[in-house]
Amino acid sequence: MSNPAQKAMKLFVQTFGTTADDLYQAPGRVNIIGEHTDYNEGFVLPAAINFHTVIAVKHRSDNTFRAVTDAFPGQIEQWRFGEESAIENKGSWGNYLKGFTASMAQSGLKAKGMDIAIVGNVPLGAGMSSSAALEVAFGTAISYASQLHLSPLAIAQIAQRGEHRFIKSESGIMDQTISALAVADHALLIDCLELDGRAIAIPDSLSLLIVDPSIDRQQLINRFDARKLQCNQINELLGVESLREVSLGQLNTAKASLGEELYLRAKHVLTENQRTVNAARALEQQDTARFGQLMAQSQQSMCDDFDISTPEIDALVKIIKDIIGTKGGVRMSDGCVVALIDHELTDAVVNAVEQQYPQQTSLEPIIYLCSASGGAGRIE
Repeated sequence: MSNPAQKAMKLFVQTFGTTADDLYQAPGRVNIIGEHTDYNEGFVLPAAINFHTVIAVKHRSDNTFRAVTDAFPGQIEQWRFGEESAIENKGSWGNYLKGFTASMAQSGLKAKGMDIAIVGNVPLGAGMSSSAALEVAFGTAISYASQLHLSPLAIAQIAQRGEHRFIKSESGIMDQTISALAVADHALLIDCLELDGRAIAIPDSLSLLIVDPSIDRQQLINRFDARKLQCNQINELLGVESLREVSLGQLNTAKASLGEELYLRAKHVLTENQRTVNAARALEQQDTARFGQLMAQSQQSMCDDFDISTPEIDALVKIIKDIIGTKGGVRMSDGCVVALIDHELTDAVVNAVEQQYPQQTSLEPIIYLCSASGGAGRIE
């Protein structure tokens, strides 16, 4: 039994005075390439990581849910299945659970209540999607407990709809999909329009490294939200549902009507889609040099065309790139930095980041050595 599982069982007994019936888990994630393409119905290449949210569950005979988490000790969230009025206090962790059950009810599904204790080691606010891990672990628990036999993709879709309707977060489908459908030791090439995925083996020779640059994430979130609004504006100007419908040739033709800034935003999305597909192919072919080139192009596009990188992230990317050369790839990913690097260079990269990044920025990086995890499920 993993440490989070043991802690979840202990928290359950402490809170509810009895033992749980079952344990469920869902992983966090990192997006290897495909930045700001998911909500534009494009391609992404995320991997689940070996940091998880674990939920201890006891079935109830009524439709009441009671939930506690070690992240916010002493708070017990209570609501009834489908009770939308319980969703309040913007920012409350319980809203992700309440939004999920409300989304289920709107879909015509029914479920019995549960008492649940939640423990997770997915870093909060570090761009590893702890919220999606929470939603998917909870959805997996409900599906099993109420014998709904929901597919992993259905759980992901219900979670996303809950965020859209009740959390008012216009997220793409990537986070929930990779948490639900991930394959161990693989990334997943997800088509966010067709909602299908193809497992892409990560070469055994590469290490997966995530670095939190310890910068103000709220500023990044504000910029990300602004880019979503700009993409919606582009869609309206071009008369399309999403940028997935637009070719690069059509975009170039419409450049004058869009203006330089919106043109560059759209250019990033269209070229990033192609880079993502190409990067998946390079990984399959174990062409590390080509993969690294595509990661570098993605980073450059985020700087020049989408304008979402920061000096601190740029510095961190350069420190890692200077060490790995053609033996891996590195880029910004949702406010953190992700790198797939040759195993033999791992120690050198860690040492360089720990020494050079604080010197250049006066910030302390947080480094996570990860492995690609499987998706959500019941813990036997």
